Amino acid sequence: MEIFIGLTIPLLGTMLGAALVFMLREKISGLLNRAMLGFASGVMVAASFWSLLQPALEQVGEGLSNTWPILAGFAAGICFLLFLDCVIPHQHVDEKAPEGPKSKLPRSIKMILAVALHNIPEGMAVGVVFAGVMNGDTNLTVAGALALSIGMAIQNIPEGAIISVPLRSEGKSRSSAFTWGALSGLVEPAAAIATIFFLGNSEGAMPLLLAFAAGAMLYVVVEELIPSSQAGQHSNVGTIGFAIGFALMMTLDSALG
Repeated sequence: MEIFIGLTIPLLGTMLGAALVFMLREKISGLLNRAMLGFASGVMVAASFWSLLQPALEQVGEGLSNTWPILAGFAAGICFLLFLDCVIPHQHVDEKAPEGPKSKLPRSIKMILAVALHNIPEGMAVGVVFAGVMNGDTNLTVAGALALSIGMAIQNIPEGAIISVPLRSEGKSRSSAFTWGALSGLVEPAAAIATIFFLGNSEGAMPLLLAFAAGAMLYVVVEELIPSSQAGQHSNVGTIGFAIGFALMMTLDSALG
């Protein structure tokens, strides 16, 4: 039951964000958009270190020779998201940013694919941590895994809104926009379940896979979220959002991990 709850918490965050379409106007202001993207970036950076890389480094022990699995996993995660970024048609969350691979798909569909692209590494991160808990890894606890799930749910709130609110501005009803925004979050628990299924009892590969998830998440942050949060005037709003998100995730991990 704890694992089921942990896997579904991030989806609830996306649904909550999508529900903002019932309260916000038909467009998210640039200021609010930058603040939300900065906040999501801070949460993901903090989660990448305290929930993923730190446990991985603790498992392999000290010494330069022991860090090679971590470096390999981290690089593989970066390359994996780079590959997906190149082949999946998507619209960056910043409307002024260039699009991903050329496609005749509607802009709304490409926005949904962009959020789905973000949710893949997030779901993998949650799945890897819960797989470690299931395998009895002493460096990973249920409380720590739940802290990661809660952190992912909090940073999913902006992503849900980024889908639903623009869909409303394109003419869809509020209920339809909410539905599409909420459905975009299904990728995350699906990726988490697939990761747990793939891992099975692969306890020896856990450090590498934790680092893989961290690399994939940081690719999303550096490639898109941070640049979009700094675009235009008042970029300091994105920076403040980053600091708040980072501090919140650090506190969650310290309190529950």
